Amino acid sequence: MTSESTRDGLAGALRKWRTRRRVSQLELALRAGTTQRHLSFIESGRSAPGRSMIIRLGEALDVPIRERNELLLAAGFAPAYPETRLDGPQLAPIRAALERILHGHLPYPAVVVDRHGDLVSANTAFHVLTTGVAPHLLEAPVSVPRVLLHPQGLASRIINLDEWAWHIIDSVQAENLRNPDDRLGRLARDLTHLAPPRPSASSHHLGFAVPLRLRAPDPADGRELTLITTLTHFGTATDVTIAELRLEAFLPADRSTSAQLAELLSLASSGSQT
Repeated sequence: MTSESTRDGLAGALRKWRTRRRVSQLELALRAGTTQRHLSFIESGRSAPGRSMIIRLGEALDVPIRERNELLLAAGFAPAYPETRLDGPQLAPIRAALERILHGHLPYPAVVVDRHGDLVSANTAFHVLTTGVAPHLLEAPVSVPRVLLHPQGLASRIINLDEWAWHIIDSVQAENLRNPDDRLGRLARDLTHLAPPRPSASSHHLGFAVPLRLRAPDPADGRELTLITTLTHFGTATDVTIAELRLEAFLPADRSTSAQLAELLSLASSGSQT
């Protein structure tokens, strides 16, 4: 690759990220500690930025660190951020911390997923919640969004499926717009085919969040679980693997749900010990 084609590749990528983030050249230049003239030269391919400038521009545009590595490679530099195997010895402290968080969230369900929504780890309560899901949906790699929305997953037990399904689809599509990824795009399309028609208006909001209204795992049990979710990530991660992990925790929206989750976990634990 010639230096000119290298500059052109980087220039095009930077323009796309700046447009995607809806940031002007002047604003980006101020964020990155450079001048608008210099940035204009970089984006037109007339100037080749150094490694530190590319890193600063990536940080200023909130480019995911996997894609920051791609910007560096496009400019002919080595990647700045490592991608360590999660099951490797270097990340043992991270794995231990995540398992402690998952266990500490009991009796409520919680999962750790990657950037594509594939399951990395889950606590016992999540496995209890997914009782009855078709085995093929629980074969690795397990797509948590598909488990939730597939007819052989939890979809048949979700009371507000139209609302919840589009909440998930909109979240996936929003992430794909912000950080484009072919797998996320395919996932959004697949989930759209599984979802019922989009509701014209939401009528079951708790006033601050879209709840997941779920029938209990036992078909004979007519009770309803009402859950809300929170998402957590490593905001200062400098390793690609860690930066792409997401902790999704399900929380009870009422006392009845809290009591039911504790009961379900207790029954599952006693059953596994007999």
